[in-house]
Amino acid sequence: MSMDKLFLYDTTLRDGAQGADVSFSASDKVKIVDRLDKLGIHYIEPGFAGSNKVDDQVFRQLSTMDLEYAKISAFGMTRRPLVPVDEDASLKALIKCGTPAVTIVGKTWDRHVTNVLRTTLEENLAMIADSVKYLKGQGREVIFDAEHFFDGFKQNQKYALEVLKTAQKEKVDWIVLCDTNGGIMPHEVDQIVTLVKKEISTPLGIHCHDDSGMSQANSIAAILRGVTQVHGTINGLGERCGNCNMSTLIANLKLKMGYKDLITDEQLKRLKEISSYIFEIANMKENPGLPYIGSNAFTHKGGMHSDAVLKDDVSYEHIDPALVGNERRISISDLAGKAAIFEKAKELGMDLEKDDEKVKTILANIKVLQNEGFAYESADASLELLMKGTAHDPKHPGKLKAKFFTLERFRVITETNGDGIPRSEATIKVKVNDREFLTAAEGNGPVNALDNALRKSLEYFYPEVKNMVLSDYKVRITDQSGTGSKVRVLIETKDNEKSWVTVGASENIIWASWIALADSIVYKLLKELEKKGFSLA
Repeated sequence: MSMDKLFLYDTTLRDGAQGADVSFSASDKVKIVDRLDKLGIHYIEPGFAGSNKVDDQVFRQLSTMDLEYAKISAFGMTRRPLVPVDEDASLKALIKCGTPAVTIVGKTWDRHVTNVLRTTLEENLAMIADSVKYLKGQGREVIFDAEHFFDGFKQNQKYALEVLKTAQKEKVDWIVLCDTNGGIMPHEVDQIVTLVKKEISTPLGIHCHDDSGMSQANSIAAILRGVTQVHGTINGLGERCGNCNMSTLIANLKLKMGYKDLITDEQLKRLKEISSYIFEIANMKENPGLPYIGSNAFTHKGGMHSDAVLKDDVSYEHIDPALVGNERRISISDLAGKAAIFEKAKELGMDLEKDDEKVKTILANIKVLQNEGFAYESADASLELLMKGTAHDPKHPGKLKAKFFTLERFRVITETNGDGIPRSEATIKVKVNDREFLTAAEGNGPVNALDNALRKSLEYFYPEVKNMVLSDYKVRITDQSGTGSKVRVLIETKDNEKSWVTVGASENIIWASWIALADSIVYKLLKELEKKGFSLA
């Protein structure tokens, strides 16, 4: 395997931003560029020159920044058909950006030249030659993205290679082979790159989309054949099915393929952090199943698995999760064994021995509750309350044993007036320190009304609940009994510091919601107590 220096080219902020539901402000992009630089990325493509005001603002702001590792490359197109280079708007915009590198995209598939550009094959070659020559004359490093290269090569090998040779003749710095439609297979990449290397001496790059789920494999296949610049996006963001996931690719290259100097070990530890950061900035929920960096990447649920990994981590983990900034999680379910419960207790600061009777009791309680529809794999807050004895009595699911407040009763009403708009109102009576409080509140739904009423009744004693926000609410049917089915409710709550998930289950969706709501507040109050040095464990 060739161990030539490999260059990482990140296009999260251009190609990634073209993904459905992905949007970055100018401020977002500048912050992300700073994070990518700290990660050790060699080239960052922050946007499309001249295409919109946001990207223009980004390029202006970046011109004043000093980056330690990365080189900024503005993205644009070759000149338009029959338009002189010095009059072409796209090329003017690229020069105006003032970036040390520029990336221009050009057609290599004859079908696109004739059907999309509506020009001749000869004029397309002239467009590429003129654009590269002009940009090189302006002192820029020029990267040529050979769009649809693999499809073009398969349909008209001679013309696709002629396009590359045209760019090479004008001394382009990089030629990037693009699988724009994402439909190429790894064995084809291997064969085609091998043939291209015989014809082209200019350094090559690879840019893969993931429409057939092969972007990682295709990128690695190209690297194995001598490609030295690889494109991708953090979290695999991008149009349609996305681009090659840079986060996964970096980990594979450094940890599995011997590219030790690709980025430093300390930079590698930033992978999880930057993945979460970009999901947050893009206002997207994290994908827990992402290799290396997903929250489930090192989560062990099965009793046999969790027991084994606690004895010998290599038995069920292909790397140390800390290498990429991730961590092992033992997911507690009815499949868990005593070793998993003990490990979770240790994580929560509970002083238990492996043969402690309390471990057996916790495990038995979990199994009873899971049989009632509860699930703790993604509800760590409820699990912690259960293990610390501040949750629900497994013999009476839903009956709170919390030391902070006691529910006396509640009632929730939803009604409509002549306008047809439903309104909900909740009345709740709770007891705190032997004092009873009867409170009512409205909401945009029954759960929201119940949440508002509960917190309103507790704010006098526990002002901390004011900064809590219910940020997500999910309902799952746990059996198939029609409208009488048991349901599981998962509630995500957040404050100024963190978020947590609680669970409730019942045939009655309001009661299941109450259990999860009550847990969310008890968890908050428990954490406030622990900050002050108290413990209920």
